Amino acid sequence: MASVTARSLVVHGHRVHYVEAGADSGGPVVVLIHGIASRAFQWHGVMADLGETCHVIAADLLGHGESAKPRGDYSLGAHACGLRDLLAALGHDRVTLVGHSLGGGIAMQFAYQFPERVERLALIDSGGLGPEVSAWLRAASLPGSEVVLPVLTASYVRRAGGALGRVLAKARITLPPGLAEVMVSFASLSDPATRSAFIHTARSVLDVAGQRIDARDRLYLAADLPLLVVWGGRDTIIPLSHGTSLAAKIPSARLAVFARSGHFPHLSEPARLAAVLGDFIADTDAAKLDPTSLTERLRHPLSA
Repeated sequence: MASVTARSLVVHGHRVHYVEAGADSGGPVVVLIHGIASRAFQWHGVMADLGETCHVIAADLLGHGESAKPRGDYSLGAHACGLRDLLAALGHDRVTLVGHSLGGGIAMQFAYQFPERVERLALIDSGGLGPEVSAWLRAASLPGSEVVLPVLTASYVRRAGGALGRVLAKARITLPPGLAEVMVSFASLSDPATRSAFIHTARSVLDVAGQRIDARDRLYLAADLPLLVVWGGRDTIIPLSHGTSLAAKIPSARLAVFARSGHFPHLSEPARLAAVLGDFIADTDAAKLDPTSLTERLRHPLSA
């Protein structure tokens, strides 16, 4: 298994924390993008295996994890630009993108903005493919969430959660890895800067009716891009139908349903996901797209 190393780099005056594996593998560069209120640490299990054949990078998005949390733009486009600049600073011009949840939306936005930099695209329980999403995420976009979240994440609530965790541990009841990570993400919102970034990010893609950003009308632009769709069969945050519908519309797409997983296949079945990603990368040729090909598809969408 490849070792996973934590690093950081200052980009535009803001420190970006990232983890890296397989830097000496000589394989393709693979970038893993986490979801909202999450962190690069989630990918460690996948990186240890995938890093044996690929150079794998996962960053804490701005406003998340150990990266800086400036007052600024937290839209999909801003996150895509931030990743582009980080990768450019690290000397990587072309990459395979793997995005989970919000990270899937960022990955699609990256491919749309910078097609010449993307070799392959993998979407894991991705956002941006339909309005349906869990009620608690919709609630985060509501007016007044700035007042409610500090109460919900107050120290006494977190202490109660910790006490419950200790009781479960004594009873030898293990939380599913996805649920455990959700609790970690929720606890991180007790930090005011993290909470502010979370609210701005949520409102950029969500409202009370669900997901506001929908990439389905532009998927024809990526017809020449190798696409892998992975979904947890028990996902209660974003429905499996989003993934199966996407795969049905793009004949060349690969679909892998992890029947035992929920919204976090990379946590519940990391070795399997690493194997699926490794096979996808090994079996597909890197796309060679450029702005000219994008322009041609925009001018002639029916012939795409």
